Amino acid sequence: MLLLFQYGFASIFLLFASIASWYEGSEIVENTWEWKYSTPFSQLIYGPVQSSSDISQLDYFIYAVKFQPTFPVIMVISGLYLMILIGFHFFKKQYKWFASYLSFLGAGLFFLSYFIYTSPTNGGKVLFLTLLLSGLFCILLAALMYFQIFNRNTKEITN
Repeated sequence: MLLLFQYGFASIFLLFASIASWYEGSEIVENTWEWKYSTPFSQLIYGPVQSSSDISQLDYFIYAVKFQPTFPVIMVISGLYLMILIGFHFFKKQYKWFASYLSFLGAGLFFLSYFIYTSPTNGGKVLFLTLLLSGLFCILLAALMYFQIFNRNTKEITN
């Protein structure tokens, strides 16, 4: 029951933060001077952005991250929490697998933080720190779980 409550709570936070980020990012339609720098998905799909109708919905999130990072950070944290819950649910009895899952998740977060390391905006720096600290948290949690398993196994062998 508690796990179901956690899934619901994290999902509602993720949904709310996604809608708020999307809304805040829609401001890019008004700021034509930012189209060149904040529309990587649109430029990949359509080429250079000429009008507001060329802007992809994904670019709204990029703009929100750069200039109003509060809700995108809540999105990242709630999404990460959901991913950890899902991993815990699937690897409940297999602690080594869960530790590996957390390590993989942490490595992915480090990899994502690398891409925005050089961001000149404050929002980019906030997201970089969020991803970096979240990755560090996952790696540390995985290490603690692994060594706890290792210690438990050595105690069983010596007894």
